[in-house]
Amino acid sequence: MKRIAVYPGTFDPVTNGHIDIVRRACELFHEVIVTVAVNPSKDPMFTVEERLTLLRESLKDFPTVKIDSFNGLIVEHAHLVNAVAIIRGLRAVSDFEFEFQMALMNRKLADDITTVFLMPNEKYTYLNSTIIRGLARFKADVSEFVPDCVQKALQEKVERG
Repeated sequence: MKRIAVYPGTFDPVTNGHIDIVRRACELFHEVIVTVAVNPSKDPMFTVEERLTLLRESLKDFPTVKIDSFNGLIVEHAHLVNAVAIIRGLRAVSDFEFEFQMALMNRKLADDITTVFLMPNEKYTYLNSTIIRGLARFKADVSEFVPDCVQKALQEKVERG
């Protein structure tokens, strides 16, 4: 049986920490579907289509990765793509409480889908998209934290205002 996992996130923008989680997930599953989740409570810097494009470029060297987006409950999306798991990254203890609550709710909604928590390499534990966007707005060098295509997109976005 083909084991498929969904890795949902806002990915605004995708960081090297996200890519590290994808790499780890690919070692565990036959296919990983990286899904841009549309979150109405967030005001993203990049459109969904821009984030999909950045993900496709950033993850082009991962043959078992697919990129898509979804608006709604992630467990519904997982069922649609025949996934057996939802991947979630944990950077720090502070992430755990929220992620644990979400995992329990997802289990209640769909007990056939397992949440798998993966920790990124320790060099990425302090990284998140909010910090990257903030640094980019101040024209700081973010090349160490994001793929080249993301760095370029951030610079263009900031220059256009």
